[in-house]
This record gives sequence, C-alpha cells and structure tokens, in this order.
Amino acid sequence: MTMAKTSLRLNRVGIGDLRSFIAAGFGDFLKAAPFDLVFGGLFAAGGWLLIALLVKFHLPFLAYPLAMGFALVAPFGAVAFYAVSDLQGRGEPLSFGALARRIARAARGDLRWMSLVTGFALVIWMDIAAFIFFGFVGLNGFTPDFFINLVSSPSGVAFLIIGNAVGALIAVCVFSISVISFPMLFDRDVDFITAMTTSVRLVRENPATMLLWCFLIGLSVAISVATALLSLLVLLPVIGHATWRLYRHVADADSSAPR
Repeated sequence: MTMAKTSLRLNRVGIGDLRSFIAAGFGDFLKAAPFDLVFGGLFAAGGWLLIALLVKFHLPFLAYPLAMGFALVAPFGAVAFYAVSDLQGRGEPLSFGALARRIARAARGDLRWMSLVTGFALVIWMDIAAFIFFGFVGLNGFTPDFFINLVSSPSGVAFLIIGNAVGALIAVCVFSISVISFPMLFDRDVDFITAMTTSVRLVRENPATMLLWCFLIGLSVAISVATALLSLLVLLPVIGHATWRLYRHVADADSSAPR
C-alpha cells in the first residue's frame, strides 16, 4: 500500500463549471463511443445478472436498493472511462490493449484499497436496506400485492421515506470520500487515505457545487433504474468522463507530477 503524503492544492469549482465538465464528458463519449458503449454495456449486463440472481434466490426486494447502491461503487466502475479520457488527453490512440495497460498500471497503487472501501459501503447499505425492509414489512412481506401495499399503506410509505433517506445519507457520505478519490488514485502515486481526505476537502470547500454534482449522479442512477439500466450505456461514460474533467480542473493548481 502506497503511503505517500502528498497534499493536493485544489482549484475552486463553481456550479457553472459543471456544465462545461458534462459537455466535455459528452464530447469524450462521442469520440470514444465504441469503447464506452462496450464498457457501459458490461456494467448494464452485470446489473441485470445481479438482479436475476436476487430474483432466483427469492430476494427481489433487494433489487431496488442494489440498483440505487450502484452509485456507491460507480466511481470504481468509471476507472475505464478515466483511462479513455487520459489517453485522449495525451493524444494517444485508443485501443482495448492500451486501455488495459493504463488501467493495470494505475491498479498497482492504492486504487484497489479504495475499491474495497466503496465495496464495503455497498455491503453495509444492502444490510441496512434488508434490516429496514424486514422491520417494516416482516419476513414474509413480499407478496403479489406488495407494491400496491407499499404505496397505499402507512407502513409502506414510512418504509419508502426512511429507506430512501438512509440510502441518501450513506450515498452523500461515500460521495464525499470518493468524488475525486478514484481519478486521483488513477492519476497520481498517493495513498488512499490522502485521496479520501482530499476528496472531503473538495466537498467542504465547494459545498453547493458538490451537492449539485451528487444530486446529478443520483439522478443519473435513478434514470438508469427507470430505463432497466439501458441508459447506463450512455450516462455512466458521460459521468465518468465529466468526473475526470472535474478532477483535472481542481488538481490543476497542483505542481506535483502525475503518475
């Protein structure tokens, strides 16, 4: 585990900057669509497989929290798109081989430890979601008329409110430690503790902008869920490229050499 103690100096980021990051991210997507669609398709297929397994093992009530919990591990999944943006920024030709080599080089650092942190957060969220479900609905609560009762009964409405509120709280906490942690670990030889504290510092110094960015990511996940993960093929690459642009903007004030 890398134990570098680099303190990254950060540029300010305004709400208006988010528009330029998203526009640039969409431009990156258009230039690398064949690669991005493959990566996005893999994540969508993985989501379908996990949901199918939940149904097979009679745990369909966990499908929604699992889908929404994707936001917790999405920054790790977006590493492929950071590699695309990085190679494009260097003017290097794109190929799956070049992308694999770039990702492998970055994975030798603390990127793996950061993925464990967000993966653990997803496991905790799934445990909490199951606990809340059983607390409000009971062990045998998933019946054919479950969804009707969910929106028409006081306990069902309370379950939705509390479940989504707890999920949002966990998502904001994980967002705070990971918003630029993964691109920073991908780009620089720093330890994951430094990356997390730098990410938290960015959120603390730009609360309104980062809260909006968190909301936009959550909205993208919600749209993906509503479209059976199909829109993930476009939204995940665009958000991934935009996050890379965000990181490069705030890290531009730093003089230390990247990885």
